[in-house]
Amino acid sequence: MAAMSELVPLYADDSLLVFDKASGLLAVPGRGPDKQDSLSARAQAVWPDARIVHRLDMDTSGIMLLARGAAAQRRLSMDFEARLVNKRYIAVVAGRLDPPEADWGVIDLPIILDWQNRPLSIVDPVHGKPSLTRWRVLGHEGGNTRVELEPVSGRSHQLRVHMRALGHPILGDPLYASPEGRAMADRLLLHACYLAINHPVSGAWLSFESRPPF
Repeated sequence: MAAMSELVPLYADDSLLVFDKASGLLAVPGRGPDKQDSLSARAQAVWPDARIVHRLDMDTSGIMLLARGAAAQRRLSMDFEARLVNKRYIAVVAGRLDPPEADWGVIDLPIILDWQNRPLSIVDPVHGKPSLTRWRVLGHEGGNTRVELEPVSGRSHQLRVHMRALGHPILGDPLYASPEGRAMADRLLLHACYLAINHPVSGAWLSFESRPPF
């Protein structure tokens, strides 16, 4: 892994830091001494006022932002909660997924944490929280499909759970793919490729892009 001194942001100013997180790197420290290395810890070693606003799963790569200071964190957190942030992902899923009838398809399935099988989440029409994902097909690669995903809500593992519910789990997913699907990639093929926000101080609309490494 890159040393902390080599952490280079996609964007940095007095209120905001934007990074391209690698797959396999925690977003925040976990429990235990072996889980202390993370993007937030590396950032705070260089920018002590860096604060978490949102997270990416350890296995997911791509764009992740941190606020600088409590005021910026509060403003950005409110925007995430109000769904004023535009996020898109690229994934490769198992099987041939036909394009939706409209430009974008919609998966509207409520999700809840599977307490007996943590950290998995499941679709639960009774107790689940409303969860909405927009998706479209970008192309087919052999017998599999490259898709663009837009999480309208932000539930834990939402994209991974929704694609499995659609019958097309993300390749390389250690939690939700079949053994065959896990074996088809050496990592989870899910990448946060686009993020757009209102700057927490100026209010200017900023967008950031990152090409998937797969």
